[in-house]
Amino acid sequence: MQKISTYLSVSFIIISFIIGIGVGYSFTPQYSLSMYDKASMGLGNPDKWIDLRYINAMIAHHRGAILVAKQAEVSQRPEVVALAKEIQKNEPVAISELYAWKKAWYKDIKKVADPLVPNLGTYNDTFDLRFLTAVINHHQNGILMTNEIKTKSTRNEVLDNANAVEKFLIDSGAMLKEWRKSWYNM
Repeated sequence: MQKISTYLSVSFIIISFIIGIGVGYSFTPQYSLSMYDKASMGLGNPDKWIDLRYINAMIAHHRGAILVAKQAEVSQRPEVVALAKEIQKNEPVAISELYAWKKAWYKDIKKVADPLVPNLGTYNDTFDLRFLTAVINHHQNGILMTNEIKTKSTRNEVLDNANAVEKFLIDSGAMLKEWRKSWYNM
């Protein structure tokens, strides 16, 4: 009887430990962040972690712009090269602000993983078309994100950021579409 009680006690401790980890994990922001595919399902519910999810997603968005811009340095068009340099100069400033908010508001100092971006390939006659299309699509995804956070956040800094980012994406997206039409009749 003593042997069964020992086995029961050990089993109970192990089961309690596993349940405790599961419950604790489900109440952390990391659990909330991992429970959806950021690319296809949005920012999730408007809970206390919505701004953190937006910050992380926007950091990844800005990093994606930098990674695509680095590929565009090989372009022969001065407009594309100038844009690539501008992106690589300005996006780190936006990223720094977002990391500062993340640290101040959530005590979170974790780096956001770089997103997967399209490989534009080697330079040829259609390189700039691939670049423009990639950046236009990138802008459209950013606009979806800013529209979503504006319906879910109550933090003024986040709302102001979303408005500013959206205006920039709309304005620069229009310019990119003009270039694409002018250069490729598309």
